[in-house]
Amino acid sequence: MHIMAQAGTVSAMPDAKSHLWRDAAGIALISACGAAGYWLFPDNLALLTRIVAVALLVLSIDLVVGYCGVATLGQAALFGAGAYAAGIACVNGVTEPMTLIAIGAIAGAAAGLLMGGVMLRAHGLAQLVLSIAIVQLFHEAANKASAYTGGSDGLAGLMVSPLFGLFEFDLWGRTAYLMGLVLLLLVFIALKFVVASPFGMLCRGIKQDPVRIRAMGAFVFPVLLKMFVISGAVAGTGGALAAVSTQVVGLDSVSFELSANALVMLVLGGLGTLYGALIGTVIFMGFEHVVSAFNPFHWMTMVGALLIAVVLAAPGGLTSLVGKVAASRQGKP
Repeated sequence: MHIMAQAGTVSAMPDAKSHLWRDAAGIALISACGAAGYWLFPDNLALLTRIVAVALLVLSIDLVVGYCGVATLGQAALFGAGAYAAGIACVNGVTEPMTLIAIGAIAGAAAGLLMGGVMLRAHGLAQLVLSIAIVQLFHEAANKASAYTGGSDGLAGLMVSPLFGLFEFDLWGRTAYLMGLVLLLLVFIALKFVVASPFGMLCRGIKQDPVRIRAMGAFVFPVLLKMFVISGAVAGTGGALAAVSTQVVGLDSVSFELSANALVMLVLGGLGTLYGALIGTVIFMGFEHVVSAFNPFHWMTMVGALLIAVVLAAPGGLTSLVGKVAASRQGKP
């Protein structure tokens, strides 16, 4: 028995090393693509920063849907909580960018705690309905609390200080994009550790068979609630980044449409990989930007056709399609 355990440990070590190298290569590729975007599209850095902010939102959905199996269409409530918290703090004299990002993350985590506490009391379709109700309530609250949020006009003209007192937020969006790219990389690396930890494995176990996990003595509700808080912090970071980069916070940051689009991006890229969230966001928003400029009257039809084609060709998302291609090539002599 002892020899078999040692053999199992030794055989697991190369697999762990291969995963480590694969993740290192993936992070390097994300960094390279981000740097390429900075140099190749200097006139579209505002759009690229928006893509980074939305990618953080989609990553937060992947934590809840892809790793925990909790259906939600209300994640924009957490994104909007971070955006409005950062915006309100900025209006009241807090102008340091990283402090605003931290405030957004804390607000998103608090909103995630509230949202998880409500949603996890139900199961299945009822959870989906609750998530829609929550995002609509957040939207209505932001609209009615005009003394703090600006109502339908939103918060505009946020005066953000230079990053670290050195790098100003210019009209081209260079500082905002680089700051957003670094934030995305740091969050992505942190989430890789989270999903690979025993906590992340427990979340995947709950998704697969919650009854068995309960029978083993684990408490499902606190585990899922903890993931909701982490998810909220990630979404709130994205919302705060959007507020800092655009210096505007509006009701669109807490809309049901944003939640639905973000979930579509995740399905497009693939659930439960983290990489799928990034791939889906870039392809959806990039395709939307190009097609809407090319055909402003029928671009929604073209986007819909793309989604249908991808879902039919790769039900598991684009990451599963890439995995199948790579596996077929490795199988060739």
